[in-house]
Amino acid sequence: MASPKFFRRQEKKLKRTQRKLSRCAKGSNNRRKAKLAVAKVHARIADQRRDFIEQETTRIVRESQAVYVENLNVKGIACSGRFGKSVHDQSLGMFTRTLEAKCVRYGRTFVRVNRFFPSTQLCSYCGSLSGPKGREGLRIRTWTCDCGTTHDRDQNAEHNLRFEGRRIVAEGRPGT
Repeated sequence: MASPKFFRRQEKKLKRTQRKLSRCAKGSNNRRKAKLAVAKVHARIADQRRDFIEQETTRIVRESQAVYVENLNVKGIACSGRFGKSVHDQSLGMFTRTLEAKCVRYGRTFVRVNRFFPSTQLCSYCGSLSGPKGREGLRIRTWTCDCGTTHDRDQNAEHNLRFEGRRIVAEGRPGT
């Protein structure tokens, strides 16, 4: 399920309350009230995000015996381009930490797959590394392998991550 953009939805309200705060004189009672209003907007966003993460991770843990997650560099993704606010709005780090804790609590297998594993470039049918590479490859959503198999980028990556996660568990090192 796609994550609702909690910050994006409240951004206009937050901008308005912060503007009101900046207009208030320092040390005044109205400034104190405006600071409280800004804090309430931020708290509402945080509460909505936390609630969504709790519900989604519980659903995933109940439906799955094993969970395989790609260990992404979230900070690097957020700083590398124009997606910073959107990446942080997803709260991926918090999501994976909560998911890992729930997997441990409910006795499920949780595996982090290395971020350098070529999940989107690897053909899930023949195993060749013939998929789209580099930054320009991120735009390509479907591609055809040398063996003739046509892949959807996300479904192929999901299949490869699942296969790699199972291989890691079979080797006996699921904590990596």
